[in-house]
Amino acid sequence: MVATPIGNRDDFSVRAVNTLKQVDLIAAEDTRHSRPLLQHFGIKTPLIALHEHNEREAMHGILARLQEQQSIALISDAGTPLISDPGFPLVRECHQRGIRVCPIPGASAAICAISVAGLPSDRFLFEGFLPRTQAARRERLQGLKHERCTLVFYESNHRVRESLHDMASIFGTGRPALLARELTKLHETLISAPLDALLQQVEADPMQRKGEIVLLVAGAEKKADAEQAAEATRILEILLKELPVKQAATLTAQITGGKKNLLYQEALALRSSPEN
Repeated sequence: MVATPIGNRDDFSVRAVNTLKQVDLIAAEDTRHSRPLLQHFGIKTPLIALHEHNEREAMHGILARLQEQQSIALISDAGTPLISDPGFPLVRECHQRGIRVCPIPGASAAICAISVAGLPSDRFLFEGFLPRTQAARRERLQGLKHERCTLVFYESNHRVRESLHDMASIFGTGRPALLARELTKLHETLISAPLDALLQQVEADPMQRKGEIVLLVAGAEKKADAEQAAEATRILEILLKELPVKQAATLTAQITGGKKNLLYQEALALRSSPEN
């Protein structure tokens, strides 16, 4: 499995280039798309096509070659194979037949976008492409509404506006998000904004509806945490009417299990508020 650049050819690793030169055959998602890249790096290895329309048929020929001890590299149009690209049935069959599968890592648009998003990256959910129809798309998004990890989507430039509209409607207009467009390419663009503001920018600027697009959306806030914070504030406000700031914060922390230092700062803010 050989990762290819998602845009900038300088991201093609030396190991990937050498591997593609040494194998007996390269299976490419689109030979017409891959050939210019291979020619640029002087890779003359024979090419065959392996895409979503011929995957099952082509797989048998590839497996036969592999069992004859030939080495074959799989590449997609861009990025890491199998990430929203063909190849899963082939890799699964290789494992079942005891054929070694070796990763040659490199670029991935999803990981590239996560690294610059400014959203939590300790946990994320990669959803790939959303359904094309609005009803199916909204159903999928509704099922993700309460996911707490960062959500990662690939989106077609033809549907990005509609998808953002549905996200804002279902997740809430203020949910933080990022549009990453044309990553590693000349017109690379990163727009970080709440969903409603992001939608407005995409609607106002046709350029933001062109090229390869990754959408990232912050996960939902933990409902219990929000409710707990609201309850702590309510208790703090009551105690502040009768007690000094420090004592009110200490008692609120004991009652709610909240952090005393944070509650003390909140108590100071409440005490200094004109309403109090």
